[in-house]
Amino acid sequence: MKRLFTLSLLLALPLGLVLGPMNARAALSDATDQLQDVGNAAYDTTGEPEDATTIVGDIINVVLGLLGVIFLILLIYAGILWMTAAGNSDQVDKARNILVTSIIGLVITLAAFSISNFVVDSLLTATGNA
Repeated sequence: MKRLFTLSLLLALPLGLVLGPMNARAALSDATDQLQDVGNAAYDTTGEPEDATTIVGDIINVVLGLLGVIFLILLIYAGILWMTAAGNSDQVDKARNILVTSIIGLVITLAAFSISNFVVDSLLTATGNA
């Protein structure tokens, strides 16, 4: 985004010298508006900053989603470990421990996800940004 702005500024400056100082401001303003429109269309935004509660909620959702994926991978690993144990009781115990702790972690992650969604939705509703 910085490169695009710098490039547009470098292209707009010679135009300003040709058109004169008064027309340069209008041309630069038009170029800025057009760049803002292109950025809004590219990122599907309105150009207005997002509310802090929305940003925090998005960060929490991403982190909890990644934790859910990690616990799912641990569940699959424990299942594979158990299936390939071939009667080795130490490996079965290790797999069972990983399975139990992964399920507990997954339940905690789902509870945290539900609580954070409830809190963020309540904050958005209370502030009128829902």
